[in-house]
Amino acid sequence: MSTHAYAVRVAEDPADREACFTVRKEVFVGEQGVPEDIEYDAYDAVAVHLLAVREDGVPLGTGRLLYGEAAAGKTGGDLTVGSLGRLAVTQAARGLGVGAALVRAVEDAARARGLVAVDLHAQTHALGFYERLGYVAYGPEFPDAGIPHRAMRRVL
Repeated sequence: MSTHAYAVRVAEDPADREACFTVRKEVFVGEQGVPEDIEYDAYDAVAVHLLAVREDGVPLGTGRLLYGEAAAGKTGGDLTVGSLGRLAVTQAARGLGVGAALVRAVEDAARARGLVAVDLHAQTHALGFYERLGYVAYGPEFPDAGIPHRAMRRVL
């Protein structure tokens, strides 16, 4: 467990974006067995990527926000709702509050874009995590990359 401080920021430059993709590869592809060819998608080019970085530069976690037309397919077509996705925290950083900090940063980015709510597709084992952050599950369970998920929403 790390005792280092960390910061969450928008991944503006190519190095930050690459750090986001590295964390996603470690967590989703390496740990969870998600095929690499479906982990990265066309939405990566238009998403707002958030990055949690330890004070010494080590990336700890990432998440992304889709909004507007890019989010419409995930939010029932509601352009006032953003879509939080690809939230991943490295194994070494779990339990440090990184995931919650990333969710709040995505919500801040959504508010800055005038959105009124954020939807996400949570792996069912993570429902309690998102519920503690104010998200409410709706609709049936469904598979994504072979992993059971539920849709959730939080009004901002």
